[in-house]
Amino acid sequence: MTSSSIFTSLITILVLSFLFFLCIQVKLPFHPRDVLPLLPRQLSYPIVKSLNSPVDILPTFVGAASSDNVSVEWKGACFYENTAWMEFHNKSGSQFGGGTLHIKVTKAHSWTCMDLYVFATPYRVTWDYYLISREHTLEIKEWEGKAEYEYVKHHGVSIFLMQAGMIGTLQALWDVFPLFTNTGWGENSNIGFLEKHMGAVFETRPQPWVTNLTADDIQSGDFLAISKIRGRWGGFETLEKWVSGAYAGHSAVCLRDSDGKLWVGESGHENEEGEDIIAMVPWDEWWEFEQNKDDANPHIALLPLHPNIRAKFNETAAWEYARSTDGEPYGYHNMIFSWIDTIDGNYPPPLDAHVVASVMTVWNQLKPAYASNLWNEALNKRLGTKGLELPDILVEVEKRGSSFDKLLTIPEQDDWLYNDGKSTSCIAFVLALYKAAGLFEPFSESIQVTEFTIKDAYTLKFFETDSSRLPSWCNDADDVKLPYCQIKGKYRMELPGYNTMVPYPHMNERCPSLPPKYSRPQNC
Repeated sequence: MTSSSIFTSLITILVLSFLFFLCIQVKLPFHPRDVLPLLPRQLSYPIVKSLNSPVDILPTFVGAASSDNVSVEWKGACFYENTAWMEFHNKSGSQFGGGTLHIKVTKAHSWTCMDLYVFATPYRVTWDYYLISREHTLEIKEWEGKAEYEYVKHHGVSIFLMQAGMIGTLQALWDVFPLFTNTGWGENSNIGFLEKHMGAVFETRPQPWVTNLTADDIQSGDFLAISKIRGRWGGFETLEKWVSGAYAGHSAVCLRDSDGKLWVGESGHENEEGEDIIAMVPWDEWWEFEQNKDDANPHIALLPLHPNIRAKFNETAAWEYARSTDGEPYGYHNMIFSWIDTIDGNYPPPLDAHVVASVMTVWNQLKPAYASNLWNEALNKRLGTKGLELPDILVEVEKRGSSFDKLLTIPEQDDWLYNDGKSTSCIAFVLALYKAAGLFEPFSESIQVTEFTIKDAYTLKFFETDSSRLPSWCNDADDVKLPYCQIKGKYRMELPGYNTMVPYPHMNERCPSLPPKYSRPQNC
């Protein structure tokens, strides 16, 4: 950048600062944030980035409008005074009629801003935006049937505000996109997200970034914590880490057979058909792939078992469990339920149970088979029902005098059978193998490993505590001696709370997980 462009940028920033101050004192016909996209990208982009983030793509629940006798009031991002109420009518002449949602918006902070909204019931999702201070309406010509009519009459149409407004939401979409791209841009975006929203630190390790390890030092039961930071899985893991507090996004376990050959057990292994399955893979094949073919830039740490824990590890029982699940599908059914344990202590803002329900509703309409695989069957398990679709689930839980947020917190049970068998995610597979091998005794019967996140796993007090017993190649090139062996990755892997939690009955069934500290009470 030339000296003249630097001077111009400084002047523009000073003007913007003055305008931001002035808009607090006097109502301007525009808000300085509204004109940022009109400025040169090299100037506006860093400012917009500081004001918005990928989480701005998430809506905020502001209330539910159920009748014209009860109104909902809230403060918007553009309009500071807003009121909504529902009017039922039968303009369609149908059995249950339809309705008009009235939204009155006033007190805009500028003449150029707008508010963007999403409106949802269990049976429909729509959206609208408002630029003018007045009463607006959203027409619903006809309810889907008695179930939607009764639901709206008692619980209302849910209203969600996109807090970042139109421009901020579009910016957030632009920021979310690179999280899933297999590029340097994507990697930097994932790192930036985790630094900003989790307080994660990415310190560069001395080279070489791949350890010249000796596989003979790896034993049955040793845990593999894996963190991917680019591509499809990198983006997914970033969001998983944010909501759960885990500093790794994938896991696997090592096993030696009766001939001494080393294998890796993994739920989430991609087979030749592109399906994610549970598989036992020879170590050499697995390690070769992670070093040279996994384009998600995986960072990998080996967590050796403590000698006392290793002495309890029943290798025969572990192999029996591994063989019984080999080839079964990855456990998508219960994946989100290991994260949600409480009504309001697991949702980083602006997430909450209302947002989760609205996202599920959208997916249920766009991809019903996908939605059924991810949560419908698991929600039916919690209700004790079979075959209910999401709208019917939402109605049924309200009929029973409960609520959707409470339904989500019901603990998963390891013995639940889904349409394709027991459902085990990557971490559930590893811990189910540990459970079969006797590591959770004497509490095995009262511990549901499908309730564990990856963080819950690496904080178990199962691992080596004496660094002198770690293999000689463990972190040998690093000037920081971790209590575990990082075997791959440019950045040093941190695992907060590592090796601190002794198992107890009903472990991890009622634990909050709010960033950035992810604090949890004892024995939750």
